[in-house]
Amino acid sequence: MAAAASAAAEGAVEPGMEAEAPGCGGEGGSPRGEGCRAAPPGAVSNGSDAESGQELVELRVIWNKNKYDVKFRLDSTGADLKQKIHSLTGLPPAMQKVMFKGLLPEEKTLREIKVTNGAKIMVVGSTINDVLAVNTPKDAAQQEGKAEESKKEPLCRQKQHRKVLDKGKPDDVMPSIKGVQERLPAVPLSGMYNKSGGKVRLTFKLEQDQLWIGTKERTEKLPMASIKNVVSEPIEGHEDYHMMAFQLGPTEASYYWVYWVPNQYVDAIKDTVLGKWQYF
Repeated sequence: MAAAASAAAEGAVEPGMEAEAPGCGGEGGSPRGEGCRAAPPGAVSNGSDAESGQELVELRVIWNKNKYDVKFRLDSTGADLKQKIHSLTGLPPAMQKVMFKGLLPEEKTLREIKVTNGAKIMVVGSTINDVLAVNTPKDAAQQEGKAEESKKEPLCRQKQHRKVLDKGKPDDVMPSIKGVQERLPAVPLSGMYNKSGGKVRLTFKLEQDQLWIGTKERTEKLPMASIKNVVSEPIEGHEDYHMMAFQLGPTEASYYWVYWVPNQYVDAIKDTVLGKWQYF
């Protein structure tokens, strides 16, 4: 009994002290140095997570034509994954636009957002100077667009839009949910009209950072970075649906209008196309 108590005491860790990882000092180990730094959140090391019962998921992180195959803890959060991406790519978490079926929520775990083995995690990001250069015109365009809109009557009352809206709600329009904001669905958004009254669908190709606008005649493949602004307005009498425009050029004449966009996807569309960049 005395020998067992002595052995337990030798293996115990004093309160407030971290146990050393194997090979990080002590008898038979190497001195403390570069190899003894703590692993980033969610990282996998020598199978220890599997041994401790942590469930892992295999991911393919894609950034700037580079691909990284990693194993990550399924119960780690989006914020943890951003830290891991930082260690892989050098991109600070605040400068990362991470996408899995829309923007990756930082506060939720990979399990909660249903990430499975083999999932592709798309990362868009660049230097602060590049981001400022790309996004400043978009921000200016947004402010200018809001100022112009405030001077006009509601969009849905304007003659150019009434001819489409007066057709009524499309029979195959996707259901809307009032008071709820959701991530983009895995399927294209369909059952909407364009400015000519033809059917249109929106497909978000996150792995290519593109928005595909499809009609019966053709499909336009637009890089997200080429879209300068996105505006929207609820449709009077049908506030659970919006009319939305993607600005493809320098003026309002370049707006591509889409009608009967379900309310719950409006914010997700704007965030995915324009990005939620944080500078500090």
